[in-house]
Amino acid sequence: METEYTHLFKIILIGNSGVGKTSLLNRYIDNTYHGNYISTIGVDFKIKTLKVSSDLIKLQIWDTAGQERFRTITSAYYRGAHGIIIVFDMTDLDSFTKVTEWLDEIKARANEKVEIYLIGNKIDLKDEICVQKEDIEAFKKEHNIADSNFMEVSAKDGYQVDELFFKLADKLAKREKAEGPIVSKDKEAFKLNCKDDDNKKFGCC
Repeated sequence: METEYTHLFKIILIGNSGVGKTSLLNRYIDNTYHGNYISTIGVDFKIKTLKVSSDLIKLQIWDTAGQERFRTITSAYYRGAHGIIIVFDMTDLDSFTKVTEWLDEIKARANEKVEIYLIGNKIDLKDEICVQKEDIEAFKKEHNIADSNFMEVSAKDGYQVDELFFKLADKLAKREKAEGPIVSKDKEAFKLNCKDDDNKKFGCC
């Protein structure tokens, strides 16, 4: 019998192709890392349940393709999202400059109450980092992203990956308790009755 949960949150991972979205998901769900890069085709999602204080929280985490040709497909999955994680590569300046475009996608397609986190991945590649801290600080200020909603992580060695999802789950649970539902029931999408180890892929030909 499936364990009851107190909250169910849909989380979307977005960002340019190659920034490490799939690696982040694999590190968090399975504690694995694969160095060979394979682009996500369409959308993949996995489930994880975690205990936060007295709450049992189920996360549906959706990994989306970053390539432009899949943008129409993946944009449909913004609907009903409680949290969106924008991932960029700390060693790829273009992936950081494109964050503005991903924010525009969120504004156009997601719920206005959605919680947005900005994540700099590949922090382990210290000699290759080219995204400067002052540029990140300026970006956060310009786009009203709180300091607490930005983290540097490494999918390769696991640095702050668990902390990222724990923080987001905790924040969403506290917001729902204080403010009520983040996503109205009639706008929720893809609310699936899945076992915790289920994962599915959605793509195109």
